[in-house]
Amino acid sequence: MTISKSKIAIGLLVVGIFAVVFGTVLVFVGPIIIDDQIVKNVEINPKNELSYTMWKDIPVPFFMSIYFFNILNPDEILAGEKPMVEQRGPYVYRCKRWKDNITFHDNKTVSYQEYRQYFFEESMSAGNESDVVTIPNMLVLGASVMMENMPFPVRLLISAAFKTFKESAFLTKTVGELMWGYDSKLVDFLNSYFPGMLPVKGKFGLFAEFNNSNTGLFTVFTGQDDIRKVHKVDSWNGLKHVNYWNSEQCNMINGTAGQMWPPFMTTESTLPFYSPDACRSMELIYQRPGMIKGIPVYRFVAPKTLFANGSDYPPNEGFCPCRQSGLLNVSTCRHKSPVFISHPHFYNADPALLETVSGLNPNEEDHGLFIDIHPETGVPMNVSIKLQLNLLMKRVSGITETGKIAEVVMPMIWFGESGYIDGPVLNTFRTNLVILPMVMEYMQYIVIGFGLGCIIGAVALILSKKVRLFKNLSSTAVSNPTVPVQHAH
Repeated sequence: MTISKSKIAIGLLVVGIFAVVFGTVLVFVGPIIIDDQIVKNVEINPKNELSYTMWKDIPVPFFMSIYFFNILNPDEILAGEKPMVEQRGPYVYRCKRWKDNITFHDNKTVSYQEYRQYFFEESMSAGNESDVVTIPNMLVLGASVMMENMPFPVRLLISAAFKTFKESAFLTKTVGELMWGYDSKLVDFLNSYFPGMLPVKGKFGLFAEFNNSNTGLFTVFTGQDDIRKVHKVDSWNGLKHVNYWNSEQCNMINGTAGQMWPPFMTTESTLPFYSPDACRSMELIYQRPGMIKGIPVYRFVAPKTLFANGSDYPPNEGFCPCRQSGLLNVSTCRHKSPVFISHPHFYNADPALLETVSGLNPNEEDHGLFIDIHPETGVPMNVSIKLQLNLLMKRVSGITETGKIAEVVMPMIWFGESGYIDGPVLNTFRTNLVILPMVMEYMQYIVIGFGLGCIIGAVALILSKKVRLFKNLSSTAVSNPTVPVQHAH
């Protein structure tokens, strides 16, 4: 039984019209469905296995690379000469992070503490933890600056204490000791007779407080009532703002905790976050688009104004007292110790800083920080946060250990924290949040195209039938001409 072309044409026309209507509806409804799927996958909700696991256990390899500024001329520095340093490293540590004490609240927020643990990765490092380096002795040089306005007899007493415990201006120790702590008789003495004077107990090390520690109690929005607020900090250690700085704006706790951001970003978006280690909120700005393993990303970088002083950038006046641009004075949240943070090698800082220390070579590729983020979901795909720890050192009369040191902000170490999504996590992320929405987006146009094809096919069949009918009529007329009848007169 053959189906007539008329019926086929009608069938194609019906299917085509239906497909075009359905595809057109998808054009308007599809983005809503895609956005709804993204919202469900990025809100902090234990029911969402993918995003909740990524948020809670952070199954992403994080590494911390440490670079020391090894001092080459300690004796000459004590005589007032310009410091000379050489960069040593990287010494790479794998960082395990996880969230604990997770508590959901009725106001659509969740509280947690994030813990971190470091493991040395010798295969990724340029040396091992037994390498010996020389850096400024924070116990001596830091305390000297802190004591410079004390009465002269007190300064003499401090100097005598340094001599008693054989503490000098510069410290030569192994990388492991400088990182995670070494025994100091001076620290033991002060903790025994002046409890509470020092922020540390036991061993003294640059990162002694970091290992097996948490970054404080964060309370963030889950996004379940408003996805625009997801991951944004509601409070930190119960505080809505900090009190380290000199202006309300500088004390604000803005943005997220620095791991994820709200979805649906544009090139006008920024990445604000609060950093407990820097004691302040920071904000990155859009630089350029990119692609990571088939996933579109936006790159955000630090603006030049991030560590600018109040003279160059008035909104930063609240972070002062300031020195040159490029330095952030964090003494107010580091127990009054004269510590400054900056970009590595004073990148993006006042060029005058490079004249005070020999051996620095700043450049964007090695020393600029950035975050590559998937704009539709707010999930970082590649992170590289780089900061430098500096100590203000100078001659302090009465404390002979400081010699004739010229006043200088001395680089001690810089570290880069990096992480990227890879392996099964990347594949799952790409499938659920990139490929499926993309397929759905293309599907609507495929359906419309299919519908139009059916309609064109139906029209073609109808037209071909009419053409064939017309030809048949013409052929019949030619083969059977009408002969006119003649009448006799």
